[in-house]
Amino acid sequence: MCEDNHGGPGRRALFVTGAAAALTLGGVTFASAAGGGRDDAGQESRTVRGTLPPGSPDFVYVPVEVPAGVREIKVAYAYDRPSVPPGTTGNALDIGVFDDRGTELGGRGFRGWSGGARTEFFIRADDATPGYIPGPVRPGTWHIALGPYTVAPQGMSYEITVTLTYGEPGETARPVYPPERARGRGRAWYRGDCHLHSWYSDGRRTPAEIGALARAAGLDFINSSEHNTHAAHAHWADVAGDDLLVMLGEEITTRNGHVLALGTDPGTFVDWRYRARDNRFGRFARRIRHAGGLVVPAHPHATCVGCNWKFGFGEADAVEVWNGPYTPDDEVALADWDSMLVASVRDGRDGRDWLPAMGSSDAHRDPDTVGSPQTVVLADDLTRRAVQEGLRAGRSYVAESARVGLSFRASGGRGEHAGIGGRLRVARDTPVTVRLEVTGAPRCTVRFVTDQGVLHTSAPLPVSGSGVVEWRTTASYAAYVRAELRHEAAAGPLPGALAAFTNPVFLGGQ
Repeated sequence: MCEDNHGGPGRRALFVTGAAAALTLGGVTFASAAGGGRDDAGQESRTVRGTLPPGSPDFVYVPVEVPAGVREIKVAYAYDRPSVPPGTTGNALDIGVFDDRGTELGGRGFRGWSGGARTEFFIRADDATPGYIPGPVRPGTWHIALGPYTVAPQGMSYEITVTLTYGEPGETARPVYPPERARGRGRAWYRGDCHLHSWYSDGRRTPAEIGALARAAGLDFINSSEHNTHAAHAHWADVAGDDLLVMLGEEITTRNGHVLALGTDPGTFVDWRYRARDNRFGRFARRIRHAGGLVVPAHPHATCVGCNWKFGFGEADAVEVWNGPYTPDDEVALADWDSMLVASVRDGRDGRDWLPAMGSSDAHRDPDTVGSPQTVVLADDLTRRAVQEGLRAGRSYVAESARVGLSFRASGGRGEHAGIGGRLRVARDTPVTVRLEVTGAPRCTVRFVTDQGVLHTSAPLPVSGSGVVEWRTTASYAAYVRAELRHEAAAGPLPGALAAFTNPVFLGGQ
């Protein structure tokens, strides 16, 4: 590690413990509030340069000594991107900032994070760059947080310029958040997309644009899920309406996987600065639940660096099995989730600890399609709590669009019946009829999947896209049944891409 600090002491780096590996560099200092280092615009700048080697800590902190009388802090940064051999990761450097309250794990001093989406940001009392939290620029030691996501074999040379503007601060507006209720239809099936990114993290759409796309996609609810920041929470109130419930959350983007905080209290921030080996995730899963949210690991088998889920599923309320356009990693996630269903009915556990599946678009920008896929949940009303309860109970299915509709149930011989996420309580040898009604899926094939695997495959549905498929079994033969709706396969033995799938109906358990 080398460092060239223009205007501040060139101290050696100091290791810090307590979270994922971190490093604190020598500080950047400015003139006092009465100092003469300012230009005619009342600004003062300092630049720090350095080089990070391969294998650098997950987080590198650059202290900035902020004097009194500062109206705005602005940070700009750049780093080199040397060419690397095929199969070798190049340089990628994320950035954020913590204020005078410090960098302690938990985020009390958190003031914003833009990852690698921006090359500069500012904060002042009345405004801030998207992804950052407006508020006073108090005197004290602030910390620029660098996240060397990947470092090339040649190392990573960086340059950071900090500019302070002095003057009277503006006023911080009181945040206004979206309501927790929209005009629902009572107990009904509601469609939602719980993984979306706006320009408040690395997306390119405004909340208003996302709201318009959600309505066009036939959605009833969405969830704000920016990477490692809650800065968007106060910018959704004008998007919500009687026809669209907007829940608030975050995508906690760690180096060992991503997890959605779904439907947390407004203003909730959840820290991301830990790995599975640090044994910290349970603390932050509890933080999500304490704030009224659900814990939903996202794209658990994604192939991007740091995206594959490594924390296990013991703390999860649901799992995002289908993320965006259907790809092989979604197929792996589906198979992995099905194995967890089998484990939940093993050893006499009777399926009581099963983990529901979800699907979301993870849309960032054009041409990403909001609402593809979407989770369709049976909820008592269109409220935050009712939607969360339906998701937690697994009363839901996932569809590629609002055109696809499913009705799935299992029935016994005496009028007993159960729907998605429920249990049909019949004797082990009682005949059970499983019935799936489909709309909006031309030429798709229905598959019924049990703890033994695929036990029934239908003929393709007609070009109208509507049809009914039935299958008969018993609880002794199938501990659960779930339905998949598949597009035609292009070639080979692999099934076609999903058009929809349901959570299971469990059988037996009288």
